[in-house]
Formats: sequence, C-alpha cells, structure tokens
Amino acid sequence: MPFSQSMEQALNDQVSKEFYAFYLYLAMSAWFAERNFEGFAKWMRIQADEERAHAMRIYDFVLDRGGHIKLGPVQEPPTKWKTPFEVFDDAKKHEQLVSGSINELYTRALAEKDYPSQVMLQWFISEQVEEEKTSTAIVERIRLVGDEPSGLLILDNQMGQRTGE
Repeated sequence: MPFSQSMEQALNDQVSKEFYAFYLYLAMSAWFAERNFEGFAKWMRIQADEERAHAMRIYDFVLDRGGHIKLGPVQEPPTKWKTPFEVFDDAKKHEQLVSGSINELYTRALAEKDYPSQVMLQWFISEQVEEEKTSTAIVERIRLVGDEPSGLLILDNQMGQRTGE
C-alpha cells in the first residue's frame, strides 16, 4: 500500500534535511582542515558521508514504496565558527533538531497507520540516540580542555582515529 501524499512530502523534506546535514558537516570539515585540525576534519568528513547515506536511505525507501522523489533546495550551511567547541556545539544542536524532525515523521506514520514507514523510522530513531550521545560526549570533552592547545591536539588526534562505519 502506498503512503499518503503528506507522508511522501514529509519524507522528501527529510531527504533535503539530511542533505543539509551533509553540507553542514562538510563545511565543518573544511573549517577544521583550514586550521590544520586534520583529525577533527576527518571526523566531520566521515560524519558528512554518514548524513548523505541517511538521505539516500530515505530516498530509496520512497522509491521502493512507489513514491515520487522531489528534491528540494538545500540551504547553504554556515562556514564561520570561532572555536572547535563552537563547531561541535553546533553539530550537537543540529543532531537535536534532526531527532525532533525524525520524531515528527514517526508521529505522522503512527497517525496514518503507515507501518512500513514506522519500521524504517525506527532505525533513524535509534541512530539519533547514538548521534546525540556522541556529539554530547565530544562537546563535553572539548569543554574540559577549553582552548588549551595541547588538549585540543590530543582530541584532534583521537578524532582522527574514526573510521567510516
């Protein structure tokens, strides 16, 4: 059974939001790379790739259900931050916004008794718990070291250990 037009549109809107997240993390990666924080830059680039994969997961789901893909515009992300803390704090806030958006989609799927969308969105709900936990932990670690160069370099090195999942 195909989904409603309103659910199809909401999923298409979420694809755009996920592509925005891709752009945002790519902009954050560039900001770190320009300041020679190679580990932070690598971490953000991997995160950007993960967000692109999220967009494609929803994109494929819409097509699998016989829906129509309508790609909307992707907002330009910010490119100026003052500190590594500010960058990761913005990432954390963004993940909280994404969680809210996914929760709204799930609420819509429940109201419409759209069981396939509920199942697909369960994966995203679990993913967002992980994303918020990770971003919060990084923000707190950077808060602990502050602007201390040696601490930031240690964290940069640790963040560079991330591999694509």
